[in-house]
Amino acid sequence: MEVVEHVANVLGGPAVLRRRVRSWRDLERVVRAGLPKKSLQLVARRAVEPGASTSDFVYAIVPAATFKRRTRLNAEESERTERLARIVALAEALWDDSREARAFLNRPHPLLDRQLPLAVARTELGARRVEQLLYDVEHGLAL
Repeated sequence: MEVVEHVANVLGGPAVLRRRVRSWRDLERVVRAGLPKKSLQLVARRAVEPGASTSDFVYAIVPAATFKRRTRLNAEESERTERLARIVALAEALWDDSREARAFLNRPHPLLDRQLPLAVARTELGARRVEQLLYDVEHGLAL
């Protein structure tokens, strides 16, 4: 599966996105139009350790009152959601195991200043750092 399709799958796939995403252009259009709030909930379920609250993850992206009131995320919230879905998708593809990927995302990493990759990835530059770390791990350059 291509990375973009895996990202779309993490966001809920065609059932949630209401269209098939086959390219980065398709994904960009979906994100720009505003993702359904269900996408954020699905990313949270795949990113957060079992037993931990997904609400904290969701409400870090969209304030609770706003999230409860709306059915769709705005463009900025959608971009943040896609960014985190991309990190989840890359980690899952690397480990080919959702539990191992989730463990990586929720464990402090020395190459990220002992921060959780999931926390670092909340900013664009942080997400780039996590992506680079994942690519380095894939190519045997970091652990």
